[in-house]
Amino acid sequence: MAERPENRIFGKRAQQHVVILASGDRIRHMTIRPWMAAVTFCFAGMFTVGYLAATSYLVLRDDLIGATMARQARMQHDYEDRISALRAQVDRVTSRQLLDQQVVEEKVEKLMQQQLALSTRHGKLDALLNRTDNAGTAATDTAPLTGETPVVDGRRADAAGAINAIMGMTGASQKTTQLAYAATGESVADRADRLFSKVTLSLKDLEHDQISRIQSLTTGASQTADAIQTIVRRTGLDVTEEAAGGDSETAIGGPFVEPVDVTDPFEASINDLDTALDRLDTARRSVRKLPFGNPSPASSITSRFGNRTDPFLGRLALHAGIDFRAGTGTEIGATGAGTVVVAGRNGGYGNMVEIDHGNGLKTRYAHLSRVLVKIGDHVEASAPIGLSGSTGRSTGPHLHYEVRRDGKALDPMRFLTAGMKLTTYMD
Repeated sequence: MAERPENRIFGKRAQQHVVILASGDRIRHMTIRPWMAAVTFCFAGMFTVGYLAATSYLVLRDDLIGATMARQARMQHDYEDRISALRAQVDRVTSRQLLDQQVVEEKVEKLMQQQLALSTRHGKLDALLNRTDNAGTAATDTAPLTGETPVVDGRRADAAGAINAIMGMTGASQKTTQLAYAATGESVADRADRLFSKVTLSLKDLEHDQISRIQSLTTGASQTADAIQTIVRRTGLDVTEEAAGGDSETAIGGPFVEPVDVTDPFEASINDLDTALDRLDTARRSVRKLPFGNPSPASSITSRFGNRTDPFLGRLALHAGIDFRAGTGTEIGATGAGTVVVAGRNGGYGNMVEIDHGNGLKTRYAHLSRVLVKIGDHVEASAPIGLSGSTGRSTGPHLHYEVRRDGKALDPMRFLTAGMKLTTYMD
């Protein structure tokens, strides 16, 4: 084969590859150009890669499928674990909500009981305070006894308000999950318990304050009753005896009833106040029946009780009453409530009225110019019974007034003095 001339500029050209195919006498050849070689190598490489890939897939297919299934199984287990954890958390939340609800319901029930107790106490207090106002009894301190409500967090609160607040928490818990409260570290039950504790403490403070003031009222009523009894005893009488009708052994009785539990300090204080008011009412009712009034308040006293010279005989004699300077026609009033037993002429007394006040105690009003009542009439204290004059054994217009017990004359001045002192305690 002849050699190709050498290019002086580019140098020697590369020789082309020739493929010769011989079959018998026939000979064929094919020149392999560079691009054809490149294409052939590319196809060969692609075929090789594809073959190897297909072979690898066929060989490793089971392993790949197994790995994929294992991964999916792990993911499924993970999801199931998470679902189980969430379900357990939901169960815990539900259980806690049920427990919180039970706690809240218990607190609400206790508050309702306290509310009922407050309502009952309010009714008892109203009745006793009305009695206290009517009796004119004041507490030993100046603070009034009011049905004020306790203070919680700077606001007025009562059991009803606390119930509404706790029920509001229960309603909020139905809209807000327990997970939200867990973030704050306080559950609905904790909040309800905190509010319940504050309300209970405030109610106890209120109860203690009310008990103190009730005790003060009790002391005031007892002191007033004691003062009345002391004044009456100085006259020689006893309020308790007068109230019992003169019988120191007062009859008692009634069906048997189980005793009332008075261990509650509030109930005990209420009972003490009620007893003190009963005692005061009894003392005042007894005093109103006794002759502690003045038969002629505008008149002065001219002659007192005791021995004096008799104006007619000129010798010493007992003056069994006191005389008032009262002009003819001056209205004379009863010194206490009672029943008229004498009304008319009675010897040296002239026109006289005698009133029976009970328990052997009577008063006489003598030398009247006119009698305004009749036997059997019931008169109240200060009721007009006659007009002063100078009838009977008298030297001039005046009122002769006597106080007698079981027929024995007593000094009326003791009763008049006691009556002036009792005025302060009778309103």
